Amino acid sequence: MKRLFILVAIGLISACAHRAPEQMLALFGDPAPVEAATQTIVIRPETRWVNVTGGDTVKFVVGEKSFAWIFNVARTVNSFDLSRVAPPGVLDRHVEAYVAPDPRYIGADGFDGGAGK
Repeated sequence: MKRLFILVAIGLISACAHRAPEQMLALFGDPAPVEAATQTIVIRPETRWVNVTGGDTVKFVVGEKSFAWIFNVARTVNSFDLSRVAPPGVLDRHVEAYVAPDPRYIGADGFDGGAGK
């Protein structure tokens, strides 16, 4: 019985570790057409991080290239490497995206239901 438990545990851990990249990226939001962006952030060579708000659609300009992202992130996500969601060849280095909670889901008392914890 103990051996069966160990084998099941190993199987579950393995299954979680091999989630499809698309499933993991879905936690960070979704790509958007650049025309849909409500704000623009220029990423320069010295840019190390950007600040965005959950629910926002942001156009990122990197040199001559650009892309847009809708930050409808999972409640447990408060930051991630923006280069993970940028199209190939657009952002070739680490830029941390710090995501503030979506104000639509914060109560009048400022309580976000634990999303920031």
